[in-house]
Amino acid sequence: MTAIADLPPGLLMMIGALFLPLLARRMQAWTVLALSALSLALFILTPSGDHGNLTLFGAELHLVRIDSISRPFAIVFHLAAIISAIYALHVRDPRQHVAGALYAGAAIAAACAGDLLTLFVFWELTAISSVFLIWASDNERSYRAGMRYLIIQVTSGVLLLSGAIVQYVETGSLSFTSFVGADEGLTLAGKLILVAFGIKCAFPLLHNWLQDSYPKATVTGTVFLSAFTTKLAVYSLIRGFAGFEPLIWVGCAMTLFPIVFAVIENDLRRVLAYSLNNQLGFMVVGIGIGTELAINGTVAHAFCHIIYKSLLFMSMGAVLYRVGTIKATELGGLHKSMPWTTTFCLIGAGAISGFPLLSGFVSKSMIISAAAEQHMLGVWIVLLIASAGVMEHSGIKIPFFAFFAHDSGKRVQEAPRNMLVAMAMASAGCIILGTAYPLLYGLLPHTLDYHPYTTTHVVTQLQLLMFAGLAFVFLMKMGWYPAEQRATVLDTDWFYRIAIPRLVAKLRTGIVAADSAVRTAFISGLTDVLDYARAAFCETGLFGRTWSTNAMAFWASALLAASLVVYYL
Repeated sequence: MTAIADLPPGLLMMIGALFLPLLARRMQAWTVLALSALSLALFILTPSGDHGNLTLFGAELHLVRIDSISRPFAIVFHLAAIISAIYALHVRDPRQHVAGALYAGAAIAAACAGDLLTLFVFWELTAISSVFLIWASDNERSYRAGMRYLIIQVTSGVLLLSGAIVQYVETGSLSFTSFVGADEGLTLAGKLILVAFGIKCAFPLLHNWLQDSYPKATVTGTVFLSAFTTKLAVYSLIRGFAGFEPLIWVGCAMTLFPIVFAVIENDLRRVLAYSLNNQLGFMVVGIGIGTELAINGTVAHAFCHIIYKSLLFMSMGAVLYRVGTIKATELGGLHKSMPWTTTFCLIGAGAISGFPLLSGFVSKSMIISAAAEQHMLGVWIVLLIASAGVMEHSGIKIPFFAFFAHDSGKRVQEAPRNMLVAMAMASAGCIILGTAYPLLYGLLPHTLDYHPYTTTHVVTQLQLLMFAGLAFVFLMKMGWYPAEQRATVLDTDWFYRIAIPRLVAKLRTGIVAADSAVRTAFISGLTDVLDYARAAFCETGLFGRTWSTNAMAFWASALLAASLVVYYL
């Protein structure tokens, strides 16, 4: 067992993924499922502590660190890999199976990395492997989105490596510990690594890669993507920046700004992508607060979020798989032909909204309570408003426009059986985590006496949900709710996707025009000089015709005189 403990968790999945192309296509999906399940079993048997210690070029590396923070993340990453593998059992595309297994294995290994260099290696591997889940859609838009995604993710890795190098030069250590000093200041290494984590966590203004790429991935690829990348960043922020107060306001901004975009967005998978930003905001707030209750809440919320967000993406993926579109304007009435998918989607919507007895309630309330305990009234109010916003766009909009609203007349088959099984497992997870919450709390980093089902919590949350529901009904009845329509929602990515390319195009056009004008003027001038020279040296030109003896004698004398003057000077 010691030898196995020295190997990074998830390595079995990564190695196994390389052999998948050698198998028959119908066996590839089942092999990914078997690898994920076997990897989970091995991880559960691995004891806590540092393993795989070695020295490389004078630096001490710890390939594996399993403690109270990494263990819950690694467990839920394994569970997400298993559910995603079941959801993808019908897929016969080797690229997706290889990429999915590599991606999940790398994320698990990164969450258990004990030093910055090991973290960097698996951090970059998650970026490189996951992009194939976007490119597997095989169209121009997914190719372009994948390229932007890859550039941004690799940039994050480069910043992480730069921070690790600076850290090593300054301290002689590559240990992955807290970068927050006693005065809450950050060193240069800490700042570089914070930006790297912020990119992967989709901080405001660094977030567009998420809404750009996730909806363009394949049906199954989006489920994989929703589970690992951003939650790996959340884990890393907990490890490195817990208690860094500026993160509180970064998280508050993350909870609020996606609400507007999610309400007006027509693509329901993009709505979920904006919702993902909102939920990450809760976690970032918890990291910024940094108390034991806040960190417990952040880990619990990440755990629950992976399950219910995967469930929502799976339900929308099933709709896209059967109907061929995920536009709200083209859906509606699908509860008649996809009742099971509708039921599972409603459970996911209830979980993300924080309904009692579902997972979101027992995790989100910990972060809100942590803000209240620290007397952060403004933060507490922001989180309540954000909770109502989640109810609006993910709790109501997603199931309402996809399965109810107006009847689009589309009558399709229910989702494939493996998709239903995966959604059923995730739904069961939402219910179990919401009711048997001590199982979840037992995995958290700190031992606390916290009870979510107090009268105050339940009543406050129900009031909030009822208010959000009534507000939605009122706005719909009054015709004030933004109508779903085919349109492109402009976000800050407009600057680098449209404005900057247009500016560069105009600059290029101007440079080409200026270059052409200069070349034309030069060639014209050169032509004139050649014409003059040709005319001057032809038989009848100034220098080509026969001159008289007197003239020649005059110019010879003049040249001789000039030479004498120059000589004596």
